Amino acid sequence: MERYPIYPARERPEFQGLWDGPVWGKAKAIELSHFRPESSDHRPRTQVKLLYGLEGVYGLFHVKDRYVRSIHRRHQDPVYKDSCVEFFVQPLIDGGYFNFEFNCGGTILASYVVDPERTPDGFTDFTPLNKKEVRQVRVFHSQSQIIEPEIQEPVTWLIEFYIPYVLMEKYTGPLEITPELIWRGNFYKCADDTSHPHWAAWAPVDALNFHLPDCFGEFSFMPHPKDEQGEGVQT
Repeated sequence: MERYPIYPARERPEFQGLWDGPVWGKAKAIELSHFRPESSDHRPRTQVKLLYGLEGVYGLFHVKDRYVRSIHRRHQDPVYKDSCVEFFVQPLIDGGYFNFEFNCGGTILASYVVDPERTPDGFTDFTPLNKKEVRQVRVFHSQSQIIEPEIQEPVTWLIEFYIPYVLMEKYTGPLEITPELIWRGNFYKCADDTSHPHWAAWAPVDALNFHLPDCFGEFSFMPHPKDEQGEGVQT
């Protein structure tokens, strides 16, 4: 099983997409290298970093892409049809999971899924986040909200996000955030309605379906590292 160690943030990220900046520069990066065979020959390099704080989880996607398109501007639109990155997270092993999906223009599609069996309306048991809840997710995007026609030449884009624990606790109940805590989840990259569609994952999926919690990897919350003086690092 894939495992990613999440370290505490030394300070709040700047929300400027600073991949190599003071906060994000020391965070561990992982790559979404498992492409589904149904994908086109376009294989964008997609990396992501996570950090945790006292009040929520921070993430930063870095994508070296081409054929970039973004036409969905309203939250809860089908952003997976655009150039899109996704963070799925299951805080409780015996609970449901959240899908947070971001097109390159910063529009969000998010819900809490208890039973991911497909139905004509979505899933057997799921709750889309309402407008107030979606607005609690903070997003920085390096590209314009609307990109049409698509950008054919190479382009790098970033999505930075922050998800407060209090938002997740509306669905999971209280979450105790401590070192050695294990969550489960996955990261994805897709672009269904572009000229070069593709589907990539951090932890490989068994079918062309990202809603497969049995394929999730693990997120391991790590303790505070010590600085050279032996003092705890601030969050």
